[in-house]
Amino acid sequence: MDPKTGWESMKCMPIKRSKLVEVEGIPFPAETADNWERLWAFKARPDDLLICTYPKAGTTWIQEIVDVIQHEGDPQKCDQAPIHQRIPFIDLFFPKPIPSGLEEAEAMPSPRTLKSHLPVQLLPPSFWEQNCKIIYVARNAKDNAVSYFHFHRMNQGMPETGNWDEFLESFLAGQIAWGSWFDHVRGWWEAKNRHSILYLFYEDMKEDPAREIRKVVQFLGLKLPDPAVNQIVQHTMFENMKANPLTNYSSIPTFIFDQTVSSFMRKGTVGDWKEHFTVAQSERLDDVCARLLGSSGLIFRMQL
Repeated sequence: MDPKTGWESMKCMPIKRSKLVEVEGIPFPAETADNWERLWAFKARPDDLLICTYPKAGTTWIQEIVDVIQHEGDPQKCDQAPIHQRIPFIDLFFPKPIPSGLEEAEAMPSPRTLKSHLPVQLLPPSFWEQNCKIIYVARNAKDNAVSYFHFHRMNQGMPETGNWDEFLESFLAGQIAWGSWFDHVRGWWEAKNRHSILYLFYEDMKEDPAREIRKVVQFLGLKLPDPAVNQIVQHTMFENMKANPLTNYSSIPTFIFDQTVSSFMRKGTVGDWKEHFTVAQSERLDDVCARLLGSSGLIFRMQL
């Protein structure tokens, strides 16, 4: 089905914010929980590449980087379609007649690049059985929370957020879609020693994108000359991606993504959390990080 046709058919349907439903103790949008058996049974292929992040941790950024790398560093060679069509989001389910990301992935020829926000323990087992390569991006908790809060505000299908203070309480308790940020980043961090996982940090990508792009190139077993790497850096700069209709989600109708409330690509910086957190909130999150991540070896930078 043409996605545009599907979206048009939803105009007459009232859009309701999703409810959270737990699967194995992790809250998910109800549509994902309702389709859990299908998702768990997903058949990965040996040449699949999975991009996984906690929501709003730089997912679209790394997706576009990977897609251009796979096309020899030339953005013009990429399929000229929105990023969500090029790289299906396997754990996202829409009301019919919109096809789910899972259905889009199943219909794709190999090799596939796929997207997920699943915590490591709930990844469909076929990814491990097929020894698929996985790229994970982690972002510091404070900026991630702020970005996820604004995403809830503009995405009319996400659960109700309440105000910032209320959302932060839910974030700290892990009572939001895809669960606890703390468990998510730690779970994938610990899995990288047992599986083929490249674990990147959003802050490192902002600090030196060329260096991090070269890590991805090497992980994928490819080679790119410096001019191609520099071209990817320029193409995937935040300002350029925010203006690019293939990456800024402007193809999603406003009755789903209301970008007058907040842009899908809002600021893309490190340290914007200072505009939202009170001193007490910042100190409290620091304490939770120390308690839940202290023994993991994970270190996040809250500013550059």
